[in-house]
Formats: sequence, C-alpha cells, structure tokens
Amino acid sequence: MNVSAAIETMVSNIDASAASYLDACVHCGQCAEACHFYENTGDVRFAPVYKLDLMRRVYKRHKDPLAGLKKLVGLVPKELTQTDLDEWSELIYDSCTLCGRCTIVCPMGIDIAGLVRKTREGMVAAGVVPEGLTGAAERALETGSPLGIKPETFRKIVAEQAEETGIAIELDKPGVDYMVILSAMEILNFYEVIGALAKIFKKAGVTWTMSTKAYEATNVGIQMGDKAVAKTLVSRVVEAAEELGVKYVVSPECGHAYSALNWEGPNLVGRSYKFQVIHILELLEQLRVEGRIPTKGKDSRRLTFHDPCQIVRRGGIVEEPRNILGQIADNFVEMSPNKEANICCGGGGGVSSNSNAEKLRLLAFGSKKRQLDEVKPDAMVTACGNCRNVMEEAIDTYEMTMPVLSITELLAEYIED
Repeated sequence: MNVSAAIETMVSNIDASAASYLDACVHCGQCAEACHFYENTGDVRFAPVYKLDLMRRVYKRHKDPLAGLKKLVGLVPKELTQTDLDEWSELIYDSCTLCGRCTIVCPMGIDIAGLVRKTREGMVAAGVVPEGLTGAAERALETGSPLGIKPETFRKIVAEQAEETGIAIELDKPGVDYMVILSAMEILNFYEVIGALAKIFKKAGVTWTMSTKAYEATNVGIQMGDKAVAKTLVSRVVEAAEELGVKYVVSPECGHAYSALNWEGPNLVGRSYKFQVIHILELLEQLRVEGRIPTKGKDSRRLTFHDPCQIVRRGGIVEEPRNILGQIADNFVEMSPNKEANICCGGGGGVSSNSNAEKLRLLAFGSKKRQLDEVKPDAMVTACGNCRNVMEEAIDTYEMTMPVLSITELLAEYIED
C-alpha cells in the first residue's frame, strides 16, 4: 500500500472546480438529510460532507492558495496516514452509492458524488479497495465479465432465449443498426430480457445484434475509481461496435453503464465514437412514439416505478419509462419522492459487489421500504438489473412480498402478436 500515491492522485484530481467545491461547503447538513446511509444509521460519519474530509485535508495542506503560509505557522491539516485510508474505505466504498442525491440538494451546488469518485481514485492508487471490487475487475479484464461469464456461456444463454421465443438472435452480425450490450446481472439472473428484446425488436423491425467480444456494459473500473480498468472495458465495447459497423450501441437496464459509455467513455478512449450511444429506455420510447411497438391490453396490478439513480437523476432519462408504463399499466402510482429526487436502492456504485457493505446496504434499504409501505404496490418496476437484484434481496430480508420487474420484460408481455 502506498499512502504517498494516494496523496499524489488526490492532489492531481483537485482542479479548479474541485477546489471551488471544497471551499464552498457551509456545513448546512442538507446532504446528510438526503443520504439513505445517514438517514438509517444516524451516524454522522456517513454524512456525505464528512466523506469528503480526506480530499479536503489534502487540498488544505497541498493546494489551498494560502497553504504555504499556513504550513509555516502550523495551520494546515496533518498529512494523511495509512490508518486514515483504511478508516475512510468504509465511508468511500461501503456507505456511498454515488447516487448523487446529496449533490442535487446542496445549496452551494457542490458535486459531492463527483468528489467521492475522485477520492476513490486515490484509494485505488494506494491499493485500498474492497476485495469484491478488485476481484470483479480482475474477472472483467480476464473474461470480459465481472461475474466471470465467458463467451461460450453467453452464446448458450442467447441460444436458449432464441429457442424459447422462437425468434432468431444473430450474434456478431455486421451492418445492423443496433448493437445491444447487457448488464452482468441481466446475463446471470435476468436473461429473459434477451428474449424480451428479441420480441420487441422483431415487432418494430429493428436490425440488431450482440457481440461475443463485448457483451457486457458493466464497468467496474468506473465503480472502483480505476481509470485504466475503465478505459479497457469501454474500449472493448467501442472496438466491437466499430468493427461491426453499427449505428448505435444500446446501453441496457444498468445504472452506471450509460454514463460510463456515453459521457465518460470518449474521454477515456481519447476520441469520439463512430456510433451513437442510446439507452434502451430512449430507444423503446422512440419506437413507441413512432407506433412501431403496438401493445394489447394493460397490466391491472398496482405498479410503481423505482428510478435508477444513474439513469434518471444523473442521466436525465426521466419521462421515458413513465410514458412506456402509461401504455401498458392500468394502475400506475408514483412513490414520493420520485424522478430526480428518487431514493437509491442502496447497492449502486459497486456497493452490491462489496461484501463488507452488506449489512449497511440492507439497513440503508429502510428508506426505500418506507416509500413502498406508503404506496403499497403489488409490484415494483425498474430499469436497472443491479437495482432489481439488490431490491429483491432486501425485500426478502425485510420479509416483504413484492416482485421487482424489468420494464423491458413487462413491455414485451403486452406487445401485439
């Protein structure tokens, strides 16, 4: 482990915007009230502003405009130690999903989630990263999947879905309009989404494929704060898409995958893509508006929608899922708060891959449980495989009875034959 590497990385990450954020905090506490970890523990250490203390100390000691003078009179914070890094690992990785809810309530406009990401890069440099994330990164680099799903397994899953639906699903097909990538959780647990996509795309007349060289959207490098890993994983998708000559890459029901590929990806690979990135919700809404996916009947259950943080709050895809549900749901009810102010599932940002965080993650679900207790839906719909998996586990833990549904799968059920 290398404390000096962590300090050096944090110093390099403190640009003008980060410095202004670190200077702007007035310690009002609004971010704490917005954080599901703080809300369910009451522990001040889990307040988002406190999680920034490592970077704030580095800034005050090394990059504050008056740091040189303050050092002379002993008015700068002490240098970080290994003990500090070990202690803050829980705060930076276990009790933060990078959901960004703290960011939107901050009266000073501080991008708290963004600063946590920058702090994670320092942790990576020092080697202070939870084993669950480092293991996932190793598997992703070796096999293409953080869960170790190899191409031959992926081919088998796709073939089974093609057989089940009776619709041909061609892999590695060049010259089509869309290349679909999936989240790791979709391939492992919710693979029925592949058949759902086949049914929807056949009805809409969409030409599409999936690549056996890059079938997963999950980017554990983004989650853990490792730019090198993130670049490698993004590059695989970019190279596969450009090799096939597709017009669009479809980002799946996965929270961080959309931002990883759409916004951070071009910066990571150092150039623009030869294709466009479109989220599956954006594509489904486009097809719906064009009248290409007519549906028959409506779901009569009392349904609500969980807004995945990275897709809705930080991705801006807000009304599309509601428009889709409006076509197929007869009794849709909103949780409160919702849309950009939604409450996180508790497992994003790599938290669900981190076994150290399990107890805390399940405790933090209390905020979502209170929402559900108020609405009392028959089922909850979402658009993120990780959210779905995390909430299913939490619902079981809290001894609740409620299915968690994929919006894509639900839509496919009502597509006209």
